[in-house]
Amino acid sequence: MKRLIAVLLFLCTLAFAQSTPNNVVVVKAGHLLDVKTGQYQNNVNIVIESGVIKSVGSGAPPAGAKVIDLSNATVLPGLTDAHTHLTYDAGDVGLKGLTISPEKEALNGAGNARITLLAGFTTVRNVGARAFADVALRDAINDGHVPGPRMLVSGPALSISGGHGDNNLQPWEDHSYGDGVADGVDAVQHKVRDNIKYGADVIKFMATGGVMSKGDNPEHSQYTLEEMKMIVSEAHRFGRKVAAHAHGVQGIMWATEAGVDSIEHGTYINDEAIALMKQHGTYLVPTLYLTEWLPENADKIGIPPYVKAKMNVVLPLLRKNISHAFASGVKVAFGTDAAVYPHGLNGHEFKTYVDLGMTPLQAIQSSTIGAPDLLGMTDKIGTVEAGKFGDLIAVTGDPLKDITELQRVKFVMKGGEVYKDEIHAH
Repeated sequence: MKRLIAVLLFLCTLAFAQSTPNNVVVVKAGHLLDVKTGQYQNNVNIVIESGVIKSVGSGAPPAGAKVIDLSNATVLPGLTDAHTHLTYDAGDVGLKGLTISPEKEALNGAGNARITLLAGFTTVRNVGARAFADVALRDAINDGHVPGPRMLVSGPALSISGGHGDNNLQPWEDHSYGDGVADGVDAVQHKVRDNIKYGADVIKFMATGGVMSKGDNPEHSQYTLEEMKMIVSEAHRFGRKVAAHAHGVQGIMWATEAGVDSIEHGTYINDEAIALMKQHGTYLVPTLYLTEWLPENADKIGIPPYVKAKMNVVLPLLRKNISHAFASGVKVAFGTDAAVYPHGLNGHEFKTYVDLGMTPLQAIQSSTIGAPDLLGMTDKIGTVEAGKFGDLIAVTGDPLKDITELQRVKFVMKGGEVYKDEIHAH
């Protein structure tokens, strides 16, 4: 990993962000969406100092401040994606995945981080990466060496031997296991501590089998309830939230009973599981646009036959059951599983949420209210208010009337620095 860090440090020569001439910036927003109420404020000045919003109102800009005129645009808070895999790329499954080193994944992640930021996502939670490549990427972004979203990272996801998260593509004599494999209560306790030692902000574990892996069943629970309780209690004791990959009902319910903060995917969710999640206040992180993109592109990116067989069963159920969960009032935090499809298409997830029953405002709130709450960052991100990071995006239309506007973000600011400005490009 020393070689990896050296390469990432070299990237500091990239002068990507447009730095302000002083530490005060004023964004003149023609229409500012209050994501809490769904109401627009017109002709608002957003004053940002040293990367933090100082005021939002109609007062005159401070003398000497840099003024960014978005008076013909709609401004929203920067978006949050609670389920990404920035160090992976679409098609990196099956035998192809065995040819990619963690160092290469981290470098790929630098490119994917930039793409994700330019799509309007100023904060992400990265839930699963090999060899702590996501920790290195997060640190490089924080140090200013690589442009990308603010990241919370998990490192390797915990998995049972032979489960979703293990390496099931090599013969017995190789004795090859995934980085996060741990079996038994004592072993998972140690693995949680290990991940925290090496930089994890959040703990991710595989409560059930998955779709993109060989030899496991998405319906089957993997960790026992006792193992899950240990994972959660140990993570929470150290101030880390816990995300559980869970498709099958038993895995969803055990993970919820164990106290996880979020259920990822939730394919086989039913009324009993929904009621339990509502009782515990557990977030659902649905990953839905992949149900549209993946079937259309599986052959192009070389998806193996064993994955296709599971896709054909799981993806239609995911749409049906998550739509029912939306209607039942479960808490939702926006997540995409970007890497199953290309990074930068994250904004397409909003339309899928709307197609399956959300209003446009509810879909936006899943990213600006739900996801920041799940991440424990509501004091810093998600709304345009004094004291929060200067994270802003802008579109030229009205996303409450056409949610696909969020697929065409024209302006991106993170922490008071502009990373994309197509509004003034001409």
